Amino acid sequence: MLFKTRNAVMYGAGNIGRGFIGMLLSQSGYNVTFIDVAKPLVDALNLRGRYPVRILDADRHEDVPVEDVDAIDGTDAQAVARAIAGADVMATAVGAGILKIIAPTIAEGIKQRFARGGKPLNIIICENLIDANKALEAMILEHLNEAEQAWFFENVGFVEASIGRMVPVQTPEMQDGDPLRVCVERYGYLPVDKDAFRGELPQIRNMVPFSPFDFYIRRKLYVHNMGHAVTAFLGLYTDKAYIADAIDDPEIGIIALQAMLESAEALSLKYGVPIADILRHIQDLLLRFGNQSLGDTCLRVGADIVRKLAPQDRLIGAARLCRVQGIVPAYICVGAAGAVYVYLKENGREQTQENAKEALAALSGLTEGNVHALILHLYELFAQGCTTDDLRRAAQREKANNSHEVV
Repeated sequence: MLFKTRNAVMYGAGNIGRGFIGMLLSQSGYNVTFIDVAKPLVDALNLRGRYPVRILDADRHEDVPVEDVDAIDGTDAQAVARAIAGADVMATAVGAGILKIIAPTIAEGIKQRFARGGKPLNIIICENLIDANKALEAMILEHLNEAEQAWFFENVGFVEASIGRMVPVQTPEMQDGDPLRVCVERYGYLPVDKDAFRGELPQIRNMVPFSPFDFYIRRKLYVHNMGHAVTAFLGLYTDKAYIADAIDDPEIGIIALQAMLESAEALSLKYGVPIADILRHIQDLLLRFGNQSLGDTCLRVGADIVRKLAPQDRLIGAARLCRVQGIVPAYICVGAAGAVYVYLKENGREQTQENAKEALAALSGLTEGNVHALILHLYELFAQGCTTDDLRRAAQREKANNSHEVV
């Protein structure tokens, strides 16, 4: 066995931490130390020093062992800080809301690194949040003195990543007798912000450094995440359990495709990226959404509507980008209207225009304008129980009737 002399800290041992980033780090020659607060998981990783990842294709699977791993209980702040102080590279996949909780511990690790004259540290941030790098940087800075801050700015890189691999909720069937097993799709590329690194660029399998990185972040959120969300909300509306079943429905498939095409056109115009490149990405996504073996549910993908309808997130952010670029986001607004419908249903509220308007304003900040009016118009069709064919035709009419608009 190859003796590994490089150390990586993976903050978060969940589905993305184990099923994607930790796997890539291990395959790239790092000893990987996971940080997590789930003690049974930490104990199991330490006992075995390895875990399996199962890659699911449409009709078969492949088991890949991930070796040379251990774990630290996240509540042991000193042990975590020591690991960070001695790491060659670090990554986070804890959820955007947890960053503020782990920031003080990361800061303590950086303090120790500074005190011992350590080399630069790059933190690959794998969180579903725009500008997560800036957010985490600001949180850590609060805990450093002036001298530490000066070293920090020169030596700590906050590297945004675009997480494209889909990892569903792990069912007992997927675990197949092993609670450490993670089932994932085959897609395994990791685009990262090339300009954010400090010191040498770490050699990590399937890592794709890209500059400027803002395009990749927006493409992930406004094409992948947005298309996924549209599929999920229409699936929930039509009582479909799985994403693969929803995208396989002809009407839902067309609406999701058209929504992603709206974003593709807007992104191409904003960033000057050939639209053919984005179209190939969409074709790949549609095939991946249809992977029955993943067992990904509409309930999981459609969860956390408060975040999904936030002003800059996948639905409203994509719709706004389209408007800026002179594109009518009719099919994206079908998804947003579906999200409002599902939100009211989940919260036991009556499906009325007034409740929809109140929810949309509270979650998205929209109180007027074309996008606001279009979402509420399309919401009314959901409230009336219209078919997905009706929804598609309504979006098609909006595109035709407003194609002359100049923004």
